[in-house]
Amino acid sequence: MGQKIKLAVFDIDGTINGNNNQVNEPVKRAIKAAQDQGVKIAIATGRMYRSALRFHEAVNADLPIVSYQGAYIKDPRSQEVVGHWPVDLEYALSLIDDFADLVASDRLSVHVYLDDNLYVKKMSPQTAAYEVRAGVDALIVGDLKEFLQAKASESHQTLPTKVLALSDDPELTTELLRTLKQRYTPGQLYLTKSVATFFEATNPIANKGTAVKHLAENILGFKQDEVMAVGDNFNDLEMIEYAGVGVAMGNAPEGLQEVADWIAPDVAEDGVAAAIAEFIL
Repeated sequence: MGQKIKLAVFDIDGTINGNNNQVNEPVKRAIKAAQDQGVKIAIATGRMYRSALRFHEAVNADLPIVSYQGAYIKDPRSQEVVGHWPVDLEYALSLIDDFADLVASDRLSVHVYLDDNLYVKKMSPQTAAYEVRAGVDALIVGDLKEFLQAKASESHQTLPTKVLALSDDPELTTELLRTLKQRYTPGQLYLTKSVATFFEATNPIANKGTAVKHLAENILGFKQDEVMAVGDNFNDLEMIEYAGVGVAMGNAPEGLQEVADWIAPDVAEDGVAAAIAEFIL
């Protein structure tokens, strides 16, 4: 092994969590072995904070949870929100307009996240499946633009943490990403895909790379080359690029694997345990 890793950061879905929606025992044991050597463990996910909490607890992570692609960082021990960068209201409303025709034709469902709650226009099959996967209940509010405008008028601080568009068609979300990246600049919105059918929009400074850098350097006082980050999709790109050891899962798309320092076995083969064995134990 080369440099000594002091902080290991893991994505959830497709990384420590496979199709069974839980962390396998070999991964738990490997993470515990890393902790026994003094390595700090953090979770970085696109999930809601409260949806990520059980995974944080499953691996006994000891740092604030990086949730919503890095837009919302909260410490479960103190309940302190140590960072929150919401989406500008103007862009959130504009995105809802962009999605309107696809929503009307039932090809797309839109989720808006506010104060760690999930709000939707109506219940859809995609939202129902999301509720089960995330362990949260969606709140049906009708017109999302009217809802956001009303919330904003109540308090200038009430802004959405994230906007998510879901489709059963991965090609549709890929096309959305392509076209909306032409419509919005990187200074207006951070746009990515977390899984094949999830298009995500957050504040432009909110990504996992920025959040992991904040955890490592500002909170812990560690150096960049003392960090290992492991992920499986394009929303993990920035933290894999930032980390001294950036690991892509075997189930990650080729474009992500190309920027990684090492390719782990896929999630079904407990690739995180292999990465820990390779670089920490």
